[in-house]
Amino acid sequence: MQAGGRVEIRVRGPVPEDAAARWGLHAAVAPAHTVLRGAVADRPALLGVLERIRAGGLELIDVRPLPPPRP
Repeated sequence: MQAGGRVEIRVRGPVPEDAAARWGLHAAVAPAHTVLRGAVADRPALLGVLERIRAGGLELIDVRPLPPPRP
């Protein structure tokens, strides 16, 4: 992952908006999963977010980079 990249992270089950905000992400909650989107500074920051997700007992489904926003 390049510095300053945007990511999409899918986890099984709901994630409260306040938890997503603490991670610097926005949550879109669906019945079976939550999609988290946002910018991460670099790979260590992404790994930190993923570790907090795991520590919170959430099941990781997918992580993928997003294209940069259009100007």
